[in-house]
Amino acid sequence: MGLLREGEPFSIFVGGWRAGWFFLGVRLLFLVLALLACSGALRAEWQAALPGWIYEFPRDHGSHPDFKTEWWYFTGNLQSEAGAEFGYQLTFFRQGVVEPGTAVPEGSRFLQRDVKFAHFAVSDIGAQKFHHFQKLARGAFGEAGFDGKGRLAWIDGWECRLEGVHDFRLRAEEGDVAVDLRLVAERGPVFHGADGVSQKAEGEGRASHYYSLTRLRTEGTVRVGGVEHAVRGWTWFDHEWATNQLAAHQTGWDWFSLQFEDGSDLMLFQIRTKDGGRDRFSSGTLVDGSGEVVPVGFGDFSLEPVRWWKSEKSGGNYPVEWKVGIPKAGMEFTVRARFDAQELAAEPFSYWEGAVVAEGTRVGEPIKARGYLEMTGYAGRIVGMQAQ
Repeated sequence: MGLLREGEPFSIFVGGWRAGWFFLGVRLLFLVLALLACSGALRAEWQAALPGWIYEFPRDHGSHPDFKTEWWYFTGNLQSEAGAEFGYQLTFFRQGVVEPGTAVPEGSRFLQRDVKFAHFAVSDIGAQKFHHFQKLARGAFGEAGFDGKGRLAWIDGWECRLEGVHDFRLRAEEGDVAVDLRLVAERGPVFHGADGVSQKAEGEGRASHYYSLTRLRTEGTVRVGGVEHAVRGWTWFDHEWATNQLAAHQTGWDWFSLQFEDGSDLMLFQIRTKDGGRDRFSSGTLVDGSGEVVPVGFGDFSLEPVRWWKSEKSGGNYPVEWKVGIPKAGMEFTVRARFDAQELAAEPFSYWEGAVVAEGTRVGEPIKARGYLEMTGYAGRIVGMQAQ
C-alpha cells in the first residue's frame, strides 16, 4: 500500500504503508537531473494501478518496472527451541527515476532506471532490543537489482530468492545481526481491495496492486550478538506496486498484520487525516481458517489507541497498544507491542515497525495472534495525529 507525497518530486515512499519517507537527498537529486539531461525524447507515462490486472505467479512475485514504486515486504515472528523470541523485517524497495520508454545511453553504468534500497530489522524480544539497518544502491555494477538468476531482489549481501511458486529464501547480515530463513507458503495469495486493486485515495489510479502471502511457514537461523539461534515460526509477505500520490488531507497510517492461533489471518490499515479522523479508504482483509477471504470495509472496523510511547530519539509519540473491533466477524481484541522501542529512527524520517501480540474474543471464544504493526506520521515530516 503505497503513496507518494504531493509536491516532493525527490522524496521516496519507503515500505508501502509500512516504512515512511526515505529521502535520498543530494545524491538522488543529481542522479535524476543527470538522467533527465541525458535521456532521449521518447517517453511514456508511468502505469497506474487500475482494474483489470490479471495476476500470474510466479511472474508477479517479480518486478513491475512500468510502475514508479514497488516493495517486497517480509515480517515475521520466530522462536527457538530454547524459547528465545524474535521479530524480523526485511524489505526491498524499487523507486523508478526514468519513465518507461525513455532512451538512455547504451552501456552506461551510472544512468540507472531505478534506485534500489532496503530495510532490515530484528527485534530481540527477550533482551527488549531493536536492531535496524538500511541500504541504498543504484545497482550499476550488479550489487543491487531485481529479477536476476533466481533472486527476486538483492542489495549487497541482503537477498530474497524465489525457491518455489510461493516459497522464498531470505538472507541478510549486518555486523553481528543476521537472518537466514526458508519460507514455505501454507496458503495461496490473498488479493486486497477490488480484485487486487487497493484504492488509497479519491481518483482513478490512486491505488496499488496489492497481494499478500499471509502465512509462510518459516525455519532457519537468527544471529544476534554473535549467538546463532535455530528458529521457526511464521512470516507475512506483502508485495505492492503503484504509481500514485498521497492526497493532501492524508497525514499518516497505521497498518496491522496478524496471524491468529485458530488459523485465520488479518490485514487492517487506517489512513489518518489532517483533521484527526480516519479516511474512508481505510480497509482490510480477513482470511478465516479455511482460507475464505472476507473484505473489511471502512465501516466494518474500529481502532482505538490505548497506550502511547514517546521516542527519545525522534520525539515521535506512538500508540503501542490498540483496541480493535470487527463486529461483522464478531471480533474484539487488543494489540500490544512486544516492547515499546521498536522505532526505526532514521534521518531524516522515523517510523515505528515492530512485533506485536493480540488477544481477545471471536464470537465469544478466546483468540490470540502474533503479528506486526507499522505506524507512520508520528515523527519526521508528517507529525502527530493532525497536521501541524
